[in-house]
Amino acid sequence: MSQQPTDRPVITRFAPSPTGFLHIGGARTALFNWLYSRGRGGRFLLRIEDTDRARSTEEATAAILDGLEWLGLDWDGEAVSQFARADRHAEVAQQMLAAGHAYRCFATPEEIDAFRAAARAEGRSTLFQSPWRDADPASHPNAPHVIRLKAPREGETVIEDAVQGRVVFRNDQLDDMVLLRSDGTPTYMLAVAVDDHDMGVTHVIRGDDHLNNAARQTQIWRAMGWAEPVWAHIPLIHGPDGKKLSKRHGALGLDEYRRMGYPATALRNYLARLGWSHGDDEFFTDAQALEWFDLAGINRAPARLDLKKLDHLTGLHFSAMGDAALLQGLRQYLAATGAPALDQAREEALARVLPLVRERARSFSQILEKAHFALTSRPLEPDEKAKAALDGVSRGILEELTPQLRDASWTRESLEAVVSETAAAHGLGLGKLAQPLRAALAGRSVSPSVFDMMLVLGREETLARLADAGGLNAE
Repeated sequence: MSQQPTDRPVITRFAPSPTGFLHIGGARTALFNWLYSRGRGGRFLLRIEDTDRARSTEEATAAILDGLEWLGLDWDGEAVSQFARADRHAEVAQQMLAAGHAYRCFATPEEIDAFRAAARAEGRSTLFQSPWRDADPASHPNAPHVIRLKAPREGETVIEDAVQGRVVFRNDQLDDMVLLRSDGTPTYMLAVAVDDHDMGVTHVIRGDDHLNNAARQTQIWRAMGWAEPVWAHIPLIHGPDGKKLSKRHGALGLDEYRRMGYPATALRNYLARLGWSHGDDEFFTDAQALEWFDLAGINRAPARLDLKKLDHLTGLHFSAMGDAALLQGLRQYLAATGAPALDQAREEALARVLPLVRERARSFSQILEKAHFALTSRPLEPDEKAKAALDGVSRGILEELTPQLRDASWTRESLEAVVSETAAAHGLGLGKLAQPLRAALAGRSVSPSVFDMMLVLGREETLARLADAGGLNAE
């Protein structure tokens, strides 16, 4: 077996099919390839496997490119279209034919079906064995045909996989696969092998559902005398219920996580830990991931999707972000969800309130929800619970509190003292008065501390909102 020389620059690739959205499993595969090559000063390439013309769409391709860009996975050069390389794939098939590693097969679909039916009836292998494998070319009819690989029928095809270990396939269990169809178009197996070779790929890192494909593609590499890549087949991601993720079972598109308000930094961190580990490290930076990531740290067991862990990591990344990065992430989140951008005044208000709302937030949407009081404008539209807190008695107490706040020093200590004295005068605890005060200032029953809100809003806006809530004149 011929492996890539270890002194060659590392080249990895991500090769999605544009027949649907880029789901979380594909994003993790892209990340692993990106981390491995970038961490070693290598190249990360992108190939769009768009040979399924009936199902491939430009919209899906655009969504893949946009998702990778958002996730921060930059690739080298232009994205390669597999379909555009069909002539090169056919050229390799002809080379294999000329070298005796492939042959023309004239068996019709009906003849292949009849062969398999007879094999089933006789209790033998249904693996098709073409009668044309060793036929004299002089006997070839002038009829439609495919080109098949002349695969070895004895011995074993061995894959030394960097994740799965040594994987052995009996050659008598592998058929002479079709390389070129009767219409001259290449098959997936041929196209992938040729593209990986021509792109100089040194490490094929992909899901372990492709492990069987590796055996077939290896036979092409060996027939052509090409140095094989390092194979690394990673376990798939399972859902919380232990079932394999799929487009029909929990594998949300990357764009869904974006619209749910997860930052790309946290998602990169989470995906890196989904099936790979570096000791007990959970939270780490991109620089650390690039330094630490290796194939030896990939687990053989399937990883389980756990959004609670993603939430936790999101909180840690919010805490570690600078205000400028956090504001930029919020702008991108609003754009991704189709929400209007914030004007300058609201951006300035959001910047002031970030220290109050970032620590416990687990998504950009939660930050905006907690910051709602600073982003909304008068008159506030209180929600149902806030309306209930603003009953007649509460409005009366707020009316009594307003002039005292007008004369208070605008410090947290002074504001707490004034509100506490007013509450005590009515035989109330501070919390009882905080609820209507929160409703008046935020229009919500849940918000940051009422004193934090007062300090962010300032004296004039605070008094104006109290006046709105109580029907008072704030002058």
